[in-house]
Amino acid sequence: MPFAEINGIKLYFEIHGHGTPLLLLHHGFGCVKMWGKIVPKLVENGYKPICYDRKGYGQSDEGPDFMDFYVSDQFRPESVMELESFRDWLGVDSFDVVGQCEGGVVAADYAAKYPDRVRSIVISSTLCYSSVTMHEFNLSKFSRTFDELDPELRNKLIGWHGERTKPFHDQFRQFGGAYGKGLFDLRPTLRQINSPTLVLYPDRSFLFEVEQGVSFYRNLPRGELAVLPNCGHNTYEQQPEEYVSHIVNFFDRRRLDGVTGISGKSTRPVTCVG
Repeated sequence: MPFAEINGIKLYFEIHGHGTPLLLLHHGFGCVKMWGKIVPKLVENGYKPICYDRKGYGQSDEGPDFMDFYVSDQFRPESVMELESFRDWLGVDSFDVVGQCEGGVVAADYAAKYPDRVRSIVISSTLCYSSVTMHEFNLSKFSRTFDELDPELRNKLIGWHGERTKPFHDQFRQFGGAYGKGLFDLRPTLRQINSPTLVLYPDRSFLFEVEQGVSFYRNLPRGELAVLPNCGHNTYEQQPEEYVSHIVNFFDRRRLDGVTGISGKSTRPVTCVG
């Protein structure tokens, strides 16, 4: 199995296809395996998907004291440093990026810090800001402990994360990771992103109201917004065809803009899947 040793941690990764490099960032309790419906479709459309399990997720190492790290203020900045080190290890100068939920936070932070490394971004189902602490928010949304989950979901998560799944899930449902434990606000970061960015948002997420997607879009200097109707939070899983269609359409248009010299427009078109 392919692993990259980054800052003393072995990170599991996969690369598919031979086209344009496209980095996929998994959500807050995900891993490479969640992209199973998406990767083949991206390859068919001429892209080279690169996906990896962030530190402590999937098949990647946890390192020492991961649970303390997961709830610390260092999680967000170190996730960005990890990504930059991984990019350097790959020898890729820049790439397009797709971030799902918490992966969208990593994508936004990375694009703000390393603007020359990111050509264009698609961010799906990512929280823009919270009105309560993330500890309060998580407990209101994730009421069940690991043992209380449906057996099918428990088995799926164990298949993703192995033996560490139960304690990891029971911490995840409280607070931690890129969303932290206090009030969360990504808007100041979004205003620093110069890369063209598509916000892909479901209208029936059990986590975040669709208005969060609108706020996300309005705080991006070069933003676009697409709303997936009758779609729940895990957009990549519930509507994979539409998910890939929006990604490919957006990135292909950005590549065309680069070839023809067309610049981003200020009208910020809002698109919707019918």
